[in-house]
Amino acid sequence: MITITDKASNKVKQTLAKRGKGLGIRIGVKTTGCSGLAYVLEYVDQPISEDIKIDCDGCSLYIDPKSCAYIQGMTIDYVRNGLNEGFEFRNPNERDRCGCGESFRV
Repeated sequence: MITITDKASNKVKQTLAKRGKGLGIRIGVKTTGCSGLAYVLEYVDQPISEDIKIDCDGCSLYIDPKSCAYIQGMTIDYVRNGLNEGFEFRNPNERDRCGCGESFRV
């Protein structure tokens, strides 16, 4: 369904350890931006019963079931580009992204 690279998994684990609590991250999409959809990542302290849980190398991903159709087959990576760093979403379902990179369309 969704894969997460070692770099991204390690970053999630580091962030949760620094935060001092949390079971993993929830991944979903929301309607916003100029292209229509944007990715949402949030800490999971208490799982929601509807979430789909995926364990990847000691990192738990919780997926909003309503978002599954939009993110099926996606890979999450953590990249550093110059002074910028952050999660990168490689989603085979994306048809295009807006110019600013904040939203996408399927």
